[in-house]
Amino acid sequence: MLTVGDKFPDFEKKAVVSLEPGKEFITLTQDNLKNGKWSVFFWWPMDFTFVCPTEITSFNENYEEFKKRDANLIGASIDSEFVHLAWRNDHPGLRSLKFPMVADTSKSLSEDLGILEKTNKVAYRATYIIDPEGTIQHVSVNGLDVGRNVKEILRLLDAFQTGELTPCNWEPGQATLN
Repeated sequence: MLTVGDKFPDFEKKAVVSLEPGKEFITLTQDNLKNGKWSVFFWWPMDFTFVCPTEITSFNENYEEFKKRDANLIGASIDSEFVHLAWRNDHPGLRSLKFPMVADTSKSLSEDLGILEKTNKVAYRATYIIDPEGTIQHVSVNGLDVGRNVKEILRLLDAFQTGELTPCNWEPGQATLN
């Protein structure tokens, strides 16, 4: 599994960005992340499941918080862009997503990252915080049954963006270590 200090791999994937006919899809590449911003790239196992929409809607509810931190927010699973689009159309909580849903249908990016579950070959709930140079600064991986805490991901992003040493349980606005 790729980890802290590794470069996030190059990729070229279709992504769903809209429900507007004719504007649903884009091609997203690593170059889209090399825009001088931090990136948070998170994976869920599969569309049309139970835990996944709770996480995706939580990321969406906090989208403005990521934007305030000048961070790209990208979600992904191994489902196709067409399955993503159908799920967004079907699930009320997903219709107004503000970030791209990447389709890793070939599983190539999941494999490069080392986050495929061995039995069913679905992606684990992996979260990457990537600095503006494309280096992974944080990775966390949950089992398939347990959702993430988006507020903790924001706290970690804040800590990394200080560029300083931050103590245990540090919160934005608190002193860093000298």
